[in-house]
Amino acid sequence: MTIRDVTNILEEWAPLPYAEDFDNVGLLVGDNSSKLTNILVTHDALENVVQEAIDKNCNLIVCFHPILFSGIKRITGSNYVERAVVKAIKNNIAIYALHTALDNVSYGVNYGMANALGLIDTEILIPKKEHIKKLVTYTPHNSLDSIKEALFKAGAGQIGNYDQCSFGVSGEGTFRASANANPTIGAIGVQHKESETQLHITYEKHHESKIIRTLFSNHPYEEVAYEITSLQNNLQNVGLGMVGNLEEAINESDFLKLVKETFKTGGIRHSEFIGKPIKKVAVLGGSGAFGISQAIRSGADIYITADLKYHDYYKAEKRILLADIGHFESERFTKNIIASYLTEKIRNFAVVLSEENTNPINYL
Repeated sequence: MTIRDVTNILEEWAPLPYAEDFDNVGLLVGDNSSKLTNILVTHDALENVVQEAIDKNCNLIVCFHPILFSGIKRITGSNYVERAVVKAIKNNIAIYALHTALDNVSYGVNYGMANALGLIDTEILIPKKEHIKKLVTYTPHNSLDSIKEALFKAGAGQIGNYDQCSFGVSGEGTFRASANANPTIGAIGVQHKESETQLHITYEKHHESKIIRTLFSNHPYEEVAYEITSLQNNLQNVGLGMVGNLEEAINESDFLKLVKETFKTGGIRHSEFIGKPIKKVAVLGGSGAFGISQAIRSGADIYITADLKYHDYYKAEKRILLADIGHFESERFTKNIIASYLTEKIRNFAVVLSEENTNPINYL
């Protein structure tokens, strides 16, 4: 098994196009074609974690946060980022980061938060926008089923909790082959009429190249007529944050104590109590100030996230309780989720959970 085999498995789960535009995800250090020894899963790929990988015979580190985030012009070992990268390169260790690609999947960072709190009836808080496209093509009736089946296998036709979704309209197509054509149906120089189906099928945009290749390789016509449009529909099961309900309502003070214990945080900064029990809970791992308005619109009683600034707390306006539990703490279940996923998918190699604590924040 190569490192590329592992990254392919990870990208089936958390496709890189799901990542936010500002992010730097994927293989950051190393050669995809290298043979795999073992995998070390960590939150941050720091220098001490690279040493841990060396000690445990792991030549692939799968981390949540990317060690290379913004551009660098030289690598001299002058700071913690460069030291980690230099050490990894010297020891032929690859580093792969998931970050917001994993933030945006339903079984990812925010699932970890929601699951730890026992939330039920969960849904995505901020569904991903401008990620759905629609393919319209035209096919002879007798080729329709085989083309649909091939497109479904390529990733088309998924809508929320349903798959193999499509729509067809019957009609009559006409065409005339020129002298340079090689028609599979009809004759050169003669207008041909064919009973056709206009097929409509949606897909997530990162599947597009595979879907177009599949269409061309399975369509009977020499020239394939098709149209692609971008849709405004949200992806229901992909996006940032999660919102759900507690089995039973609990008062604000007791719930914050539960949150503190669950996430092992040294303290919770929160807005003014709203004076009602907590039942509906919104969560978003990492820096989540941008999600406050959506949490309010969702009807949540509390929004649990991290890295809120002074003026963010004013936005609560007693409509919601805001709770900042710390960046690392909000994502503390993430590396366990990654390790569990890889362990399930890869049986012949060790998936090692890092023992290093990479949280840079301490509490007095």
